Amino acid sequence: MSLDRLVLWRHGETDFNAAGRMQGHLDSALTETGRQQARRAAPLIARFEPDVTVSSDLSRARNTVQAFVEVSGAAVRLDKRLRETHLGEWQGLSGAEVEHRWPGGMDAWRSSPTWAPPGGESRLEVAERAAEVVEELDHQHDGTALLCAHGGLITALTAKLLGLPAELWPGLGGVSNCHWVVLKRRSPTHWRLMAYNSGPHAED
Repeated sequence: MSLDRLVLWRHGETDFNAAGRMQGHLDSALTETGRQQARRAAPLIARFEPDVTVSSDLSRARNTVQAFVEVSGAAVRLDKRLRETHLGEWQGLSGAEVEHRWPGGMDAWRSSPTWAPPGGESRLEVAERAAEVVEELDHQHDGTALLCAHGGLITALTAKLLGLPAELWPGLGGVSNCHWVVLKRRSPTHWRLMAYNSGPHAED
């Protein structure tokens, strides 16, 4: 068995997103805007007709994917390996607070996927655990897999699956709330990027 397409869907806006605070493994809640984003995106995600759906176990991802369940009737499996990057001592802080306590830390984190916040994990480590999920699904399912997860994880996983050298990972931009990435199988060991940071238009 082998997957031929991956859809990586980021959760909707959270209270931490709205406040400009770093979440990591903290279990922040969707705002009303985030819930609306999920309801709006869900019918578009359903058009991919995923054969299997897996979500991060954090509530912001679970509540986002629930909007997809309501329009599709699909079953969802939870997997903690799809959690956002653990940000260690930075979790709950604003960017300004991080910069005040760890001068230069934000730039180091953004510029190198091998660098980890104090007590946290690097983007390389995040990509490794997320790739384990993809590899397991690859042996269990054909067709399309939908993963509902987090911006940092999605960007890191995309870079890894595309085989980008670590020094090029910072060249990938962020993924907006409730937007998605689509990868298609190019060969048994290679993926091709088909869409990045896609989302519903105002008229949808």
